[in-house]
Amino acid sequence: MKITLVQKQTRAGQRTRFKAFVVVGDGKGHVGLGVKCSKEVATAIRGAIILAKLLVIPVKRGYWGNKIGKPHMSCKVTEKYGDEDVFTFSRGSTKTLGNFVKATFECLLKGSGFLTPDFWKETHFTRSPFQEYSDLLEKLAKTLLLEEAATVDV
Repeated sequence: MKITLVQKQTRAGQRTRFKAFVVVGDGKGHVGLGVKCSKEVATAIRGAIILAKLLVIPVKRGYWGNKIGKPHMSCKVTEKYGDEDVFTFSRGSTKTLGNFVKATFECLLKGSGFLTPDFWKETHFTRSPFQEYSDLLEKLAKTLLLEEAATVDV
């Protein structure tokens, strides 16, 4: 998505590092975000790709609307998991791309967390063997107790 410079002030001067934001997806409902900071650009990108592949989440797809305007950053994130047409609304500053991409990813992560009634499955419980054969086990226990009582009396 983007590579930015990050600087830290030290006694010897400024230490410059590169921060890479990478989004990966399979186009079938899965997306991952990786952020890595390193002294070299290639190392930062490689590390961000690895982190993005490790942090892949499933995304629920919703309403299929119609295309409105040219794609912006959150749409570039969402098209990685297969949606080409997404309506987004943002409030506040979206110029800081790193924070905006993280916020979009967090939104997708939390949005896939809730279960709506159309995702509920019919639950079919199976009875355990103790429940299935409780009558038989009760009869066996009674006969064993009667046999024990008979042997104790003798």
